[in-house]
Amino acid sequence: MHATARRIGRAVNADPVSLLSIREKNMKENFLISIRGRQQVDGESGEIELTTLGSYMKRGGSRYIVYQDYASEEDRTPRTSILKVEGASRLTLMRKGGDNTRLILENGKRHLCQYDTGFGSMTVGVFTSRLDSKLNDEGGSLNISYTLDIDSALSSLNELFITVKEAKNSDV
Repeated sequence: MHATARRIGRAVNADPVSLLSIREKNMKENFLISIRGRQQVDGESGEIELTTLGSYMKRGGSRYIVYQDYASEEDRTPRTSILKVEGASRLTLMRKGGDNTRLILENGKRHLCQYDTGFGSMTVGVFTSRLDSKLNDEGGSLNISYTLDIDSALSSLNELFITVKEAKNSDV
């Protein structure tokens, strides 16, 4: 009796988060990723900024931005975020580690998505009013405006401004 070896490829629609551990071994963090987010809740507004090293690649017809961050200054458990950009009008944000969140942002559409708060998971509505992608092989930018709602009641207005560029020694 002899064994036959066959190569097993990834499923066409496999979830990038489930494949993350395989990719992490092969990815280089050679891109500078800057994210600025604005949020407005009940008339109060806030802003966050993050600049980190991460990975940027094209696979099939999608582009992937992968980086690590932390939930807060107190909680230093790393979370891995993957932004899957499909064409110029759809972005899927997947987060793994501590909170497993999956948000779909698609120009002019509302999606029901899983959002993990750290205290539990809930379903939120995500309506994207603007998704402007100017990504190419060297990097580029994303500008996104969207709302979150809970039980169809407006929860927050949000904007994300993301830039990706190849890191040079002088950038770090």
